[in-house]
Amino acid sequence: MAVAAAQKNREMFAIKKSYSIENGYPSRRRSLVDDARFETLVVKQTKQSVLEEARARANDSGLESDFIQDTAPFGEDQHDENKNVQSEADADGTIKSDEDYTLTEEEIILQNAAGESAEAEKAIQKAALLLRMREGMGTLSRILKVIDNYKGCVEHLETRPSQEAGIQFDALVKVSMSRSNLLQLIRSLRQSTSFAGVSLLSDNISNKTPWFPRHASDLDSCNHLMTKFEPELDMNHPGFADKQYRERRKEIAEIAFGYKYGDPIPSIVYLETENSTWQRVFNTVLELMPKHACREYKAAFGKLQAADIFVPHRIPQLEDVSNFLRKHTGFTLRPAAGLLTARDFLASLAFRVFQSTQYVRHANSPFHTPEPDCIHELLGHIPLLADPSFAQFSQEIGLASLGASDSEIEKLSTVYWFTVEFGLCKENQQLKAYGAALLSSIGELLHALSDKPELRPFEPASTSLQPYQDQEYQPIYYVAESFEDAKDKFRRWVSTMSRPFEVRFNPHTERVEVLDSVEKLETLIWQLNTEMLHLTNAVNKLRGSQFE
Repeated sequence: MAVAAAQKNREMFAIKKSYSIENGYPSRRRSLVDDARFETLVVKQTKQSVLEEARARANDSGLESDFIQDTAPFGEDQHDENKNVQSEADADGTIKSDEDYTLTEEEIILQNAAGESAEAEKAIQKAALLLRMREGMGTLSRILKVIDNYKGCVEHLETRPSQEAGIQFDALVKVSMSRSNLLQLIRSLRQSTSFAGVSLLSDNISNKTPWFPRHASDLDSCNHLMTKFEPELDMNHPGFADKQYRERRKEIAEIAFGYKYGDPIPSIVYLETENSTWQRVFNTVLELMPKHACREYKAAFGKLQAADIFVPHRIPQLEDVSNFLRKHTGFTLRPAAGLLTARDFLASLAFRVFQSTQYVRHANSPFHTPEPDCIHELLGHIPLLADPSFAQFSQEIGLASLGASDSEIEKLSTVYWFTVEFGLCKENQQLKAYGAALLSSIGELLHALSDKPELRPFEPASTSLQPYQDQEYQPIYYVAESFEDAKDKFRRWVSTMSRPFEVRFNPHTERVEVLDSVEKLETLIWQLNTEMLHLTNAVNKLRGSQFE
């Protein structure tokens, strides 16, 4: 039920249009960090608008006043006559006025779910209510009576003394009842002056937790926020005045839009000009790589060459690259029509899936592109995704993003920006590049390894707050001692995030599991114990063979 509610929440509040200049996107160059900030702003504005409209509809429909007419006030028998309820309430003050009541976000989501059909209205909903009681424990009996009147079942009840003046106890009541009755119960309790507050919580994962994919096939739903055909919208784009190039981009983008989980990645018959652009950049990377790239990048690059995937005269096909990655680290590719939103892109990494474009930058600008193209993806990202340690680091960033708040997505995007895109590392006391944007951009690579920028040690807490700019070379770069050191620091930082649950990826089922129950944890512990047994047996056999 919580998963379905989160999906409804996403559909209600998500950006309906792709990011582009015509839709108010503020930056000329697309970047993961700008996407995250833009998404936070638009979602906040959209959410506020949706909630205000829902509250206005509730007030216009007279829902709350009708409720007072039809329902006995808190503490009275539901079967009593209701014709004098309003006058009695005004006389003794047991019911608040309509102006004191406002629908909360949770109630609007619940109300929308109940309004889908008669069956949905009668569907049983589990929920938790936090009641702040002004009076003594005698209020509990009346609470239970009202719940019974609404045909509800109490599954859990606990109380504690309140820390606030004027409130004697806080009560947590978990109930199950029909959605319509649950809404009426909340309104009934809110009408009483016996409570300083009545809050609807959700059972298990909060409805406010952003929807996130649970299975690799759910990534089919993570492409509706793509940027479409930027060359048609940005006058500064190298391909803006090239009609043939724009048509080519549209053709390749349509292939990505039609892709579904389990499909083979469609091949692209690249033009001679596109292969020529690839060759120019490829040869430049070959020239700079021995001196400036980290050892992991060079090792994986060599394997891609040995597999006849990286060759100067031909752009690799994503299907071949995906099969190569699957054998080495379990990562796979899926085609994308452009740069995804930060949340959707990071979510794919949790499943060891990298969303890759297939179009090629304009031939007039071979060493610069205003948005990621397949040359950037292939030469920048793919080699390190074939390295086990770096692949794990990328996946952990993705797992941390699942269910994260908008502000945390911004921080994760910034960490991704300064590591996976623009990261430096130490190697035998020398600086080497591992960031994809550096390894696929000649000018920025040489700038980053010069004495011009400021170099800081990688610390996620401070890196995540560092402002960045994309109009010129970065003034600040972050240096990791090693991939293992970066992973260790990242894990400790992620543990401080506000997400109230942990997740793990099951590679056998391609499913993300939410570790939110004792049963799931016991199953995981059993699996880990089995693995430890195999490892212990292996160690014992190796030790035994040394003495034979």
